[in-house]
Amino acid sequence: MRALAITHADDGGSGVFADAAIEAGWELDVWRIFAEPEPPAEPLGYGAVLSFGGAMNTHEKELFPWLEDERRRLTSLHEAGVPLLGVCLGAQLVSEAAGGSPGRSADPEIGWYEVELCDPGREDPLLGGMPASFEAFEWHSYECRPPTGAVTLARSPACIQAYRIGSTTYGIQFHAEVTASDVAAWLDQYETDPDAIRLGVDPGVLGPENERRMPAWNELGRGFCRRFLDLAAASRDVRAQSGVM
Repeated sequence: MRALAITHADDGGSGVFADAAIEAGWELDVWRIFAEPEPPAEPLGYGAVLSFGGAMNTHEKELFPWLEDERRRLTSLHEAGVPLLGVCLGAQLVSEAAGGSPGRSADPEIGWYEVELCDPGREDPLLGGMPASFEAFEWHSYECRPPTGAVTLARSPACIQAYRIGSTTYGIQFHAEVTASDVAAWLDQYETDPDAIRLGVDPGVLGPENERRMPAWNELGRGFCRRFLDLAAASRDVRAQSGVM
């Protein structure tokens, strides 16, 4: 089984999801879409596709022309039933590709925030493996706003934190994949983020908190990714049996 990871910056990769994929016996190809015009292989041929975070926003297609290419490809993947997972910016892009309307959040979240599973989330094969309430690492100024018909799986007071469209398209606003080194790199540049300044982000406080929380958070993240890949494998088997592939 092969999965494709779409990344939007060198400091916004697949994190612990890469470890989970290898442990689950998957091959993970990485497409640095911001630097590489073409993917390693046709995305429709992968068993799963994951789109990760980035500092840009979905509407900034003139500044980042590759965002439109990604949106088109994500639409094709969703319509074809290829298991799809978006994280943060990726969740916003997946939402847009499926007909949603991501936009600026009234309450940006940077740091650790309480997330609650909704009733559908407690029964969901992917989110149901998470605690009913958990502290999640966030760094976003925009939110996903999935389309009509999407199932909201988790929320924070600020916005939707997880959704499902159909049976195999998912988005999560929180960073389940992030590593301590990823966050350290973001904190090194926090002064370039106006919302980080406005929210009073203090690397001297958030850095030690991350070190304390990250091991348990990474364990949750690896489990989350393994469940997604298990779901993707089961979906591929169903599609193969039905002759869709």
